[in-house]
Amino acid sequence: MRRWQVLAGVGMVWLAATAAAQAPYVAIEQRVDPQELAQVGLSPAQLQTLNRLLREADARSPAPPVAAPGAPTPAPMFPGLDDGPITAKVTGQVDGWAPGTVFTLDNGQQWQVLKGEMKLKASRSNPAIVVVPGIAGRWFLQVDEDLPKARVFRIR
Repeated sequence: MRRWQVLAGVGMVWLAATAAAQAPYVAIEQRVDPQELAQVGLSPAQLQTLNRLLREADARSPAPPVAAPGAPTPAPMFPGLDDGPITAKVTGQVDGWAPGTVFTLDNGQQWQVLKGEMKLKASRSNPAIVVVPGIAGRWFLQVDEDLPKARVFRIR
């Protein structure tokens, strides 16, 4: 029997804390400019009814969840798509690529080709490239927008 009393007491404290956490209802007269309210043309009885209905609606609606300070942010819905493209220059010559080719960029990153093979007609020295994000964390290296992209992954 004592357990039920303790549980009931804890439940009542929780309900009181939840009710106190919700912001109190603010009357419509305090929310709206008096001149704008006069333009609507509601009688005092209608204002009183409107305030009662809004107060009851506020009491019925649950309080929005509040994230605790320091709580982790949820993971993105589509990993990789939230990341922007990386623009840099490759250090050295680029003749083409095949699986296993490593590109070192001027920003210090290194990307290794996972899929795709290409032999360039002319060798390029320190070409500007774009590493573009794809779905599910995939990345694609683009030397020229008219050429096929190589699927890559970052190694450094």
